[in-house]
Amino acid sequence: FQEQSQQRKLEYHYQLVLSTVLHNQNPLTGLVPSTTGSDHAYIRDNVYAAFCSWAVALAYKKVADSDQDRARLQDIEGRTVKCMRSLLACMMRQSDKLEKFKQTRQPSDALHCKFSATNLGPVAGDNSYGHLQLDAVALFLLALAQMTASGLVLIYTAEEVAFVQNLVFYIDSAYTVCDYGIWERGDKTNHGLPELNSTSIGMAKAALEAMSELDLFGSCGSNQSSVHVLADDSQNCAAVLENMLPRESCSKETDAGLLSVIGFPAFALDNEEVIGNTRNCIVGMLEG
Repeated sequence: FQEQSQQRKLEYHYQLVLSTVLHNQNPLTGLVPSTTGSDHAYIRDNVYAAFCSWAVALAYKKVADSDQDRARLQDIEGRTVKCMRSLLACMMRQSDKLEKFKQTRQPSDALHCKFSATNLGPVAGDNSYGHLQLDAVALFLLALAQMTASGLVLIYTAEEVAFVQNLVFYIDSAYTVCDYGIWERGDKTNHGLPELNSTSIGMAKAALEAMSELDLFGSCGSNQSSVHVLADDSQNCAAVLENMLPRESCSKETDAGLLSVIGFPAFALDNEEVIGNTRNCIVGMLEG
């Protein structure tokens, strides 16, 4: 009886993810556009979409006894890999911008945060949108690390390993880089001024810890396919983050986006007191 109940719950969640997320997935690229009829696919949206399908795939791995379950597992894992690899391809096409950003730290040189869901190309100019959102790239790296650790193979070549290492360098100084933050607007006055954001620093801290010494080829890798992270970078992010919370930034008292830092998916803090104070501040100021 308990097994039948679990199967019903799994069937419910599978159909839910299929109808709400995967139904909108582009069959060619695997990216999920932001809205029906739109061609814009955001990094952040697609990582969470990949999280949904990956979670269902993990559940099917435990109960895949029938042919139908094994077929669903293969399908949903493939969709997850396709989405993540398309995001990687989008960013790899802007590798020249990444190299330039490491030198300038200018918003105009940042990786774009949204791409075309049909051809993986850019959909907004370098200066016509607040692309510098370190939390989006950090979220991608965090998901990449977790999925790789679970057994999914998302990275295939040495060139891709090198690019992922470069993405780590892209976010490793998040505690000193002013960006537009999770809401893409910069400071609270909506004048488009970038500033230090706790969401970006927290997500970067979690990503750096997850990526440290991770073998991107899984069980078939070596030292050459491992990612290297300086311990000081994650520690500096942690120190700045704890001092900023519960504020989101200098202009924002707090932000609901911080829930993704103190909880899923980042779980970036160990200090229960800071976590509790941040959660209480968010609820007290934003719950209404």
